Amino acid sequence: MQIENQKTLISIVGPTAIGKTNLAIQIAKHFNTEIISCDSRQFYKEMKIGTAVPSDDELAQVKHHFIQNISIHEKYSVGDFERDGLTFLDNYFRSNNICVMVGGSGLYEKAITTGFDEFPEIKPEIREQLNQELEEFGIKKLQEELKQVDPKYFEEVDIYNKQRVTRALEIYRGSGQPFSNFRNQDLNKRPFNIIKIGLELPREEMYDRINRRVDIMLNEGLLDEAKSLFPLKELNALQTVGYRELFDFFEEKITLDFATEEIKKNTRRFAKRQMTWFKKDQEVNWFSPFAQEKIINFINSKLQFNG
Repeated sequence: MQIENQKTLISIVGPTAIGKTNLAIQIAKHFNTEIISCDSRQFYKEMKIGTAVPSDDELAQVKHHFIQNISIHEKYSVGDFERDGLTFLDNYFRSNNICVMVGGSGLYEKAITTGFDEFPEIKPEIREQLNQELEEFGIKKLQEELKQVDPKYFEEVDIYNKQRVTRALEIYRGSGQPFSNFRNQDLNKRPFNIIKIGLELPREEMYDRINRRVDIMLNEGLLDEAKSLFPLKELNALQTVGYRELFDFFEEKITLDFATEEIKKNTRRFAKRQMTWFKKDQEVNWFSPFAQEKIINFINSKLQFNG
């Protein structure tokens, strides 16, 4: 997107554990700016270890926004984030030319960079019916239906996120058309330039980083954090990899060793989905997380072109 001004959002995307936080801090320091997080799980104060929130040292290096800013008890939708994020940028760009955004939540990144499509009005009884089915049969039945009626969205969505799955089925049942058909319509132009940087590594290297990340989280106290949240396990915010598996362990359904392996496996699957989502975005420029100098040179060349 090219706009005749010098206000620029640098959006850093990629799968979990790839090194986005570190790169965002280096870029923000280089351009003397601040960071917005678009990681939808790092918003929550109670979920620090399991969502890999930047360390105190990292947070001290550069000012971050939308990190641990709400409680898991609060309802906070992607639409709320779009509104709040754009309001922040509008204010920030009044006295600054560059801002960095970082996160692996594709839907939340999209909320800021392009906005959303218009969806049809759906009768409330359809949602009620879906919630009833969810309670009665569990998420698996709804996942199977979504795979059948909208395979395209099924490949992109976090299929364990009950809210997203039921929303997609709600649109399908109410309109007779797949949820994916309503997406990518006329997008809202943003009043700033956007430079998108994607981070990638060979699969084995990426998976190795994920496995090590999970071990580090457990060493840092993920088990105790999950235990403190166990009584609230039905909350939507906690339908998250790293917590779900430990809740099964607390319920004595599985061993701790098995839970650990499941976290690693499900995180690898999640990373694969993230890559599927971001690779579809033709505006993302892909680099290794170790190519910081190359990335900064690329951003500088884009800034000169935009200016």
